[in-house]
Amino acid sequence: MHQARPNSSIEEQIFARLPAIARQPWLERPVRKALKSLCHEQDFESFLSTHSHRVGSDFVSDILDYFEFDYLVSPRAIENIPQQGRVVIYANHPIGSLDGIALLHMVRQVRPDVRIVANQLLWGLTQLRPMLLPVTNIGGRAGKLQLQRIHEFLANEGAVIIFPSGEVSRLRPQGVRDTHWQSGFVKIARKTNTPMLPIHVQGRNSWSFYGSSMVHKTLGTLLLIKEMFRQRGGQVRFTVGQAHQPGVANMNSREAASHLRKQLYSLAKIAKRKAAPAANAPRAIAYAESPLAVRDALTQQELLLEMPNGLQLYLYYAQPDCPVLRELGRVREQVFRAIGEGTSKRCDVDTYDQSFAHLILWHPQHMKIAGGYRLGVADANFQQFGQGGVYTASLFNLRQAFSRYIRNGIELGRSFVCEAYRDRYSLDYLWLGIGVFLRKYPQQRYLFGPVSLSGDFPAPAKDLIVAYYQHFYPASAPLAEANRPFEISAARTQQFQQMLAAAAADSSDLDAQKAFVFRELKAQLKLLNCALPPLFKQYSELCEAGGVQFAAFSVDPDFNNSVDGLVIVDLHKLKPAKRQRYLEQHNNDMAKAS
Repeated sequence: MHQARPNSSIEEQIFARLPAIARQPWLERPVRKALKSLCHEQDFESFLSTHSHRVGSDFVSDILDYFEFDYLVSPRAIENIPQQGRVVIYANHPIGSLDGIALLHMVRQVRPDVRIVANQLLWGLTQLRPMLLPVTNIGGRAGKLQLQRIHEFLANEGAVIIFPSGEVSRLRPQGVRDTHWQSGFVKIARKTNTPMLPIHVQGRNSWSFYGSSMVHKTLGTLLLIKEMFRQRGGQVRFTVGQAHQPGVANMNSREAASHLRKQLYSLAKIAKRKAAPAANAPRAIAYAESPLAVRDALTQQELLLEMPNGLQLYLYYAQPDCPVLRELGRVREQVFRAIGEGTSKRCDVDTYDQSFAHLILWHPQHMKIAGGYRLGVADANFQQFGQGGVYTASLFNLRQAFSRYIRNGIELGRSFVCEAYRDRYSLDYLWLGIGVFLRKYPQQRYLFGPVSLSGDFPAPAKDLIVAYYQHFYPASAPLAEANRPFEISAARTQQFQQMLAAAAADSSDLDAQKAFVFRELKAQLKLLNCALPPLFKQYSELCEAGGVQFAAFSVDPDFNNSVDGLVIVDLHKLKPAKRQRYLEQHNNDMAKAS
């Protein structure tokens, strides 16, 4: 009896799809010989012998280099690809081979976590498997376990590429078009509540391929490998649409798939006319600036401190057409969105960035921005721009009594540390930089600015945090009114009063009562699966009694409905240890002390 060889090559994958021949052993030899030619077996074996040690994205790059295959896409179109969060990317499949590899390569520049839903033929290339999610394509239905893995990958905020047709495009009356789209990609997106992103691929195979496909569909499929080699030196063009919510409202999955197919092909005709983003959906975060360009520009600025862990702290002032500010805004937006804040714009850059200074925590080996803080000499900005130069005035109605803080204060804001660089010292490093900045302006007595509480925090958590800081760090006088006042619920007001009563029953000492309530606050936040934002704790621990005030709390709809507390710090009332740490130590000693 004939022993079938293991399916270790593309030839074997195709032969496995010809069961009629498998039942006629006398046909196997001539068919295998023909397949070796059609499948360029020698070329594949030569390529794999050279590149078999390469896997994943390296292997993808090697394939494109080997075929000298390229793609065109505008930088602005790339910005439509979400840099984080789950997304189902769907596309047409005009070539059926290298177009998928090129699409994977392009998307991976923005989403290193991307996976492509692959049929059995592509799954046969083991070097690509780290980037694949296998699916049985016969009949257009995924196996239950395979479908579950796709759902799990999206649940972990991954990016998935799907070709809804499940096969190469064919020649149709309207031109080269996909055949019927399966509705599975819509069902996946709806089941996992995943945004969808259309990408149109412009490309085509040879006329002989389309002619063969018209004679017999299977014959055209057998010619795909030969077509791939005909694409050597070719290219495709990508048009990236706008992300939208899963499926289409008021349509079942089949109707939605047909509708989305029509819309995708319209991208080719009206590439300049983008589909509207989904309601309330943030825009895709901007594509990263060149790390080398950012490094070269940033290192021209003043280096304030070098930290024991290798991080560097720069003082940066905005320059015309500079990659540093664009990258700073991109990273800020990325960090803020991750905690439920952010502007929902491509990057968090505003007019205040031009007149404020920026502390930038930089990792020279990784060539990445690790953190930042925005600082402005309030009086100078007020003298030049009026209240329009004071960012705090855009969130709060500042009373006349607040003018003393503007005349003698440094305005702070936009503090962040990237998750990869967060440790017990990262925020402290930024405050060391604030200390160096203050040494340049010794006449300034106050720090002030908004400190944010994520709009994604549970309502009870926001209520209790605001109640705590309003009670224990009240304003010395009416200084500001919130543009959109934050209102504490009656239930949380009652709960906080009970916490105060319990503290009073426990001790008559005011400091002990404050500590008691703070412990209760942290316990309540833990029950709500959240924690006090570090900056609230940092500000409140800087000074002796009366040195820190929270003048008002306002809701900021332009920052994803975060709650901003207007904090004021009197530097004359800094605790001795904080003064020693941030204002009096020599710069190098401060860094070493970390």
